[in-house]
Amino acid sequence: MGFELTRFQGDVDEELVCPICSGVLEDPLQAPVCEHAFCRNCIQEWISRQPTCPVDRQHLTSGVLRQVPRILRNLLSRLSINCDNAQYGCQRTLKLDNLSAHLEECEHNPKRPLPCESGCGLIIPKDELKDHNCIKELRSLIQTQQQKIIEFQQDLQEQRFTINEQKRELQLLKEFMRAMRISNPTMRAIADAMERDEVLRWSNSLTRARVTRWGGMISTPDEVLQRMIKRTLGEIGCPSHIIDDLMENCHERRWPAGLCSLETRQNNRRQYENYVCKRVPGKQAVLVLSCDNGHMNEDMMVEPGLVMIFAHGIE
Repeated sequence: MGFELTRFQGDVDEELVCPICSGVLEDPLQAPVCEHAFCRNCIQEWISRQPTCPVDRQHLTSGVLRQVPRILRNLLSRLSINCDNAQYGCQRTLKLDNLSAHLEECEHNPKRPLPCESGCGLIIPKDELKDHNCIKELRSLIQTQQQKIIEFQQDLQEQRFTINEQKRELQLLKEFMRAMRISNPTMRAIADAMERDEVLRWSNSLTRARVTRWGGMISTPDEVLQRMIKRTLGEIGCPSHIIDDLMENCHERRWPAGLCSLETRQNNRRQYENYVCKRVPGKQAVLVLSCDNGHMNEDMMVEPGLVMIFAHGIE
């Protein structure tokens, strides 16, 4: 629907009037052949009932409608119109192209959002403030939030159920593969290859880390620290078939010959920079996986890799 003619100052050219609603054109569109112009909503509603031009009955569809020429848009923008909120006390007369911006800030707008000053601080339309009840609104807000929490908990429970089912299926598959590996040499090779690929994919998902102080390496980490690292590895998707081995390899008793004593570690410090290290998120620890370190000597690497824990010095 267009703007009412009575809201404008002075005469309005008939070319700026919509033939359907008889109001001044609002967001106008034009027929491509006959060039008749209409309000966007008016012509789209008309075409939904009959695909013809309302003026000369030529065939017309919404897909061919186009913007009106710039000169017509300029003529419309220069018209002077009263504010929508004149009935509520606004005396402003402004150019049509400034109307939208004014309405957002008009102090007479009954729907202008205002903060409640009675205590709750909620933002309420101006015309609803007189009937606003803080306790009722806050109670309703709390109920809405509680319902959202219940729905979230239900969704979370469903997701957990799905995840547990997937874990169960994965465990069954792994048990099947393990059984086949024992009974069938061919399946053993296939399973080994699948596990290696799984470790490689996981390693590629991790962020590269740099050790700045190799002297901060902890060779005999305590159980609490090891549990924290193990939990983190599980959270970042460490393949289950290597996680226990990795945690066993964080203690010097499982380290390779080149790291097994303080003396050998000091002698081999120059080789440390050749390690490809992956970060353990949130921890002063790195993963040195054998799949990333095929270039290292055998006396510096073990399968499936090392977990190196540091007191400090990880970037």
